[in-house]
Amino acid sequence: MLTAIIVVLQVLACLALIFLILMHSGKGGGLSDMFGGSVGSAAAGSTVVEKNLDRITVTVAVIFAFTNLILIMRLQ
Repeated sequence: MLTAIIVVLQVLACLALIFLILMHSGKGGGLSDMFGGSVGSAAAGSTVVEKNLDRITVTVAVIFAFTNLILIMRLQ
């Protein structure tokens, strides 16, 4: 039962990581330009948004890493 909950948490973290990484603006703008990111870059608060997006991405990546380690230990 616990393994199934951890697997579900890891899949959700994986999907969230994919979404969050695609939302970052890179050299070409990325998908964030497609969803109005280019309009937000002209605003004064765009650096705050990028910092918050970075923090959320790092947090989700840490959750993904921990669930991965827990699954490795449980399935041995």
